[in-house]
Amino acid sequence: MRVIAVWAVSTLTMLVLAGILPDFQLQSDDGDSITRTAFTAAWGAGAFGLLSALVWPVLVRALLIVPALVLGALVFFLNGSLLWIALRLIPDGRGDANPETAVVVAAVMSAVASAASTALAVRDDDAHWRRLSRLADRRRRRSSTSDGRGGPPGIVFVQLDGVGHDVLRQAAADGLMPTVAGRIADEAGHRLTPWFTDWSSQTGASQLAILHGSNFDVPAFRWYEKETGTVMVSSRPASALEMQRRAIARTHDGGLLTVDGASRGNLFSGGATQLALVLSMAARLGKGRRSRAGYFAYFSDPANAVRTALSFTAEVGREIGQSTRARIRKETPRVKRGGLYPFIRAFATVVERDVVVAAVIGDMFAGRTTVYADLVAYDEVAHHSGPHSRDAEKVLTRLDRSLGLIARAAEHAPRSYRIVLLSDHGQSPGETFAGKYGLTLKDLVRAGCGLPVPRRAQRTRSASEARDAVRIALHRPVDEQEAEHQAALSDPVVLASGNLGLLSFPDIEGRASREEIDRRHPALLGTLANHPGIGFLLVRSEEHGSVVLGRGGAEVPVPELTDGEGPLAGYGTGAAEAVRRTDSFPHVADVMVNSMYEPETGAVHAFEEQIGSHGGLGGEQSRPFLLWPRTLTDPVDALAAEGEGPVTAVVGAEAVHRVLAHWIRELSGPQVPLSEQSFTRGPVPGADGAAPGGADAVPGADDAVPGARG
Repeated sequence: MRVIAVWAVSTLTMLVLAGILPDFQLQSDDGDSITRTAFTAAWGAGAFGLLSALVWPVLVRALLIVPALVLGALVFFLNGSLLWIALRLIPDGRGDANPETAVVVAAVMSAVASAASTALAVRDDDAHWRRLSRLADRRRRRSSTSDGRGGPPGIVFVQLDGVGHDVLRQAAADGLMPTVAGRIADEAGHRLTPWFTDWSSQTGASQLAILHGSNFDVPAFRWYEKETGTVMVSSRPASALEMQRRAIARTHDGGLLTVDGASRGNLFSGGATQLALVLSMAARLGKGRRSRAGYFAYFSDPANAVRTALSFTAEVGREIGQSTRARIRKETPRVKRGGLYPFIRAFATVVERDVVVAAVIGDMFAGRTTVYADLVAYDEVAHHSGPHSRDAEKVLTRLDRSLGLIARAAEHAPRSYRIVLLSDHGQSPGETFAGKYGLTLKDLVRAGCGLPVPRRAQRTRSASEARDAVRIALHRPVDEQEAEHQAALSDPVVLASGNLGLLSFPDIEGRASREEIDRRHPALLGTLANHPGIGFLLVRSEEHGSVVLGRGGAEVPVPELTDGEGPLAGYGTGAAEAVRRTDSFPHVADVMVNSMYEPETGAVHAFEEQIGSHGGLGGEQSRPFLLWPRTLTDPVDALAAEGEGPVTAVVGAEAVHRVLAHWIRELSGPQVPLSEQSFTRGPVPGADGAAPGGADAVPGADDAVPGARG
């Protein structure tokens, strides 16, 4: 049906061109009826399509030895020649065109036919798979392991950003994710288990630890550093690069991916030499130039460009329709979803997804040892629509189709692969703090300090990795210092990271004590601790050391904290240790504020404009998942093998790093990091000449960039 439709479109295009171009003829000299002319056009379009399908691949293969620029010029001549031959095949000599016109007609018809074919196949995974596999096929054939599937297996880690353990299990049970459901049901082959995040349950902290082994001194998605007066924001390139540099300096380890690794769509490089859409490297390499290389590699195929463009447009329309329906139905909770958000959502759910998946498939066909990729689609939609909304469920279904493509690639790759699915955090639902109580956390802090509060509550900017990724992809500058945080030294700096708030006093050197805060603002801590929307506070006391404050005057020294008791009641396994660890950070805020949590509903109140949030403690946000093949060691046993001692669960993102590193060593044996020389910049895949390793370019591949040297 698609072939017939494309044939009809090509016939119509040929008729239109015959009417426009005086030197293009589809009729006899005496003229023909409309029916006869249409038949002639259909014959010519069919002949041209058949010649293009049969002859064009042979011509291109024969001309591979021709320099690229010369071949580019020959394309138009060869295409015009095929059209001229097709016209000669029309009965009774009714088709005719001079050489120059034939070139123009052939170019237009090829473009229209390609666009029509791609539009009709936009939701056809088989057609998309064939395009992606063709892009990587030459790399596979020339790979050193292409003569069989021998050698140690590779491993691919696919991070489903923001998908909690319970959400994944429910989506699989409801039939929304058949690929995942098949793996969960295959208990002999795979196993699903939750792990528990740190207090800072967000991508910046989790992925930094997973890829680089340490997230020490990352208290939140954004935090204030007094010694420099700057706000660190995990989704900003310069901040991400500095976070990566600090982690490498602490661990003296380049990262999880230093041995023949690829990092795709992540905040950090993980030490990989193959990079695409890696945020931290955008700052190092200048104006996002290298971070956009993955886009250029993917969109170099017109069919990919058309498919993704149509899906992007459909997603924008889908978001506008869904948000309009939510407003008409007066659904609650609800946040504003206008402005640029429909385009941000379409970028995260379509463009970044397609580019990252193509890059991963290319890596597998290239036979790379380790790949780590992040798919951010669900996280972005769940923030604005809710983690259990129909909007988010539909995104999960489309992500599952992408996972199916990756699994299919594993069956055809030159080496066998183990595919591990994981997430960096979950999301907890709930109305925003401002929506519930009519004021933001910043307003509440100012009121507690006796400072003026705006009559109308202001919106708190929402954290969005996708928003900053869009800016980099479009070569737009990203301001490191957010204007809303440029307060006078006498004013407190209030930052939000989901349902975690951070309060700092810039004019107090070092970490402010409870006593100093009480002397300056006697009502502040009591106002915060007793507010119904706040669960507990962490603050340092000169007399008792750090303490956690709760409602009704509750006060517990940090060393005495116990899970499920006092102010931490209901916050789950590992909450006490997570607070103790954060308390030891040099850049912990003067006051750390965690929102309330309702165990009955799983709800929290985000201090940002998000009805699905993460960043603090409370509910599903702290329970991401690991789904791994049983041929790999159980995570708990892997931690024991790494010298962790008796453990019963994977707690903290640093523990996840040790598990993944154990699996890599388990599959590949002792790892030999690449030499210093191998971290020099090599030729760009896709340009004239060979890519690193002497093989052809693959979609999404980037050149060798130092990711493990800070």
